[in-house]
Amino acid sequence: MPGQDAGHPLLAGALALSLLAPGGAALAQDACAALTALARPDLRITRAEAVPAGTLPTENPGRAALTGAARSAAALPAHCVVEGMIGPRTGAEGASFGTGFQLRLPQEWNGRLLFQGGGGQDGVINEAVGAIPVSGSTARPALNRGYAVVSTDSGHQGRDSSDSSFGTDQQARIDHAYASIGTVSREARRVVEARYGRGPERAYFMGCSNGGRSAMMAAQRFPTEFDGIVAGNPGFRLSRAAIGQAWDIQALTAAAPRDAEGRPVLANALTPADMNLLGGAILKACDAADGLEDGVVEAMSRCRFDPAALRCAGEKNESCLTDAQLGALDRVFSGAKDGQGRALYAGWPWDPGIASPGWRAWKLGTSGSARPNARSATLTPGSLGLYFMTPPVRDLDLLAFDFDRDAPRTAGTGAINDPVATLLSTFTARGGRMIVFHGNADPVFSADDLRAYWRDLARDNGGDGALAGWARLFTVPGMTHCGGGPALDDFDPLSAIEAWVERGEAPERLVARGNAFPGRSRPLCPHPQEARYTGGDPQAAESFACQAP
Repeated sequence: MPGQDAGHPLLAGALALSLLAPGGAALAQDACAALTALARPDLRITRAEAVPAGTLPTENPGRAALTGAARSAAALPAHCVVEGMIGPRTGAEGASFGTGFQLRLPQEWNGRLLFQGGGGQDGVINEAVGAIPVSGSTARPALNRGYAVVSTDSGHQGRDSSDSSFGTDQQARIDHAYASIGTVSREARRVVEARYGRGPERAYFMGCSNGGRSAMMAAQRFPTEFDGIVAGNPGFRLSRAAIGQAWDIQALTAAAPRDAEGRPVLANALTPADMNLLGGAILKACDAADGLEDGVVEAMSRCRFDPAALRCAGEKNESCLTDAQLGALDRVFSGAKDGQGRALYAGWPWDPGIASPGWRAWKLGTSGSARPNARSATLTPGSLGLYFMTPPVRDLDLLAFDFDRDAPRTAGTGAINDPVATLLSTFTARGGRMIVFHGNADPVFSADDLRAYWRDLARDNGGDGALAGWARLFTVPGMTHCGGGPALDDFDPLSAIEAWVERGEAPERLVARGNAFPGRSRPLCPHPQEARYTGGDPQAAESFACQAP
């Protein structure tokens, strides 16, 4: 009944009684449809439909690249799906805005609510099934475990998750940066209470990439909303990472060979063979430092590698790299800097995962023409120009980005977008817990940048031991962005955060497996610990101990 107060206890109680009544599919549909009565002038309910058990999630080919959540093969349980829009409005340039959401309410509810993070620039509503946001994970989605799950477009509607046109609107920037989290969480709780007659006993937030950034933002800006946070490969300094992507494109383009018209071919700056050479050299230098040569650099902190050893003595061949290539690598891996040499973004760790297709997809691409298809080249002009820079810049030319003149123009959005705060006293006082995981070979967000933040977090929260009482960071060797690479990317952080929040079982290790190394398991260790081989079956996680470097 539009216009009624959805939070009124009589209305909520009446809905709960009708929705909990036993019955078949027709009654379930009627009960689900009754949730449309929650609509208000500032809350549109556009769908309220019962979904029968056995329905498969919809295919979404682009999801894994940006959020890590590959399509689950598990059939969904019987549930009610509710879709709508909060706060519809007309923006500064006449565009329509509002915060879209999808909420799935299982018939057999476990009393928990999961907020599912998005990816890219959001703008689309991904299916709210709560899939683990690591592309290799085989763990059950949250909906299949009995969670109510909500997702959102973060306050704007785009053609896809690369569309940054919303960035010209002030409120849309605020909603995308953080405000939509609180808006959607509050409405989701109201609908949950109407559906089940009680609110959630526990609330969690889980996401990867920009969804990981949002997860960290949830703990920092909404410290009373969530009990547990899972943040994967978080773009927590995304405004600076975007500058870093422009830096990388300039550095690699400068080293790229030219086509017949004299135009650079970005993908050929470093060919797959060149990257395989580089990855193999990193393994040779660093693989054995953890006590076992197994194709993975577990001793990440002890990896010392200088690509200058691969310099060609004469003509370029498959066993060496040119001066131009080595110069580009030095620029990229040292991190973006201004004209005075001051760091604008972190450098990058040497990890054999940089030779994988997932790393190439972001930094170099596969295009054999002068029209690059690297994600950093195709996505960054919109996100950096339209969202991060003030005033917005349409059709930003990354090759013309000036690191002295233009980098300061990201500060305004960075201040509302980047969850770099270290004071989380309200979150922790309520018993909040946080698990962060990150691929050591992530080509989008530097693992070294996250480790530096973790040092700051420890410094401001009583040291490593005190921090470990409520937050733990797990770095995955070889893993690229939200899964992939020569890595073990099949693990289950949702079960780990649930056990920590509800039973006090702190995660001393996460056991990981993966298709890259069939039959193998390894412990992912809480930072700063790393896995070290202690003897026994080299394929088994039990043969490794988590030890401080």
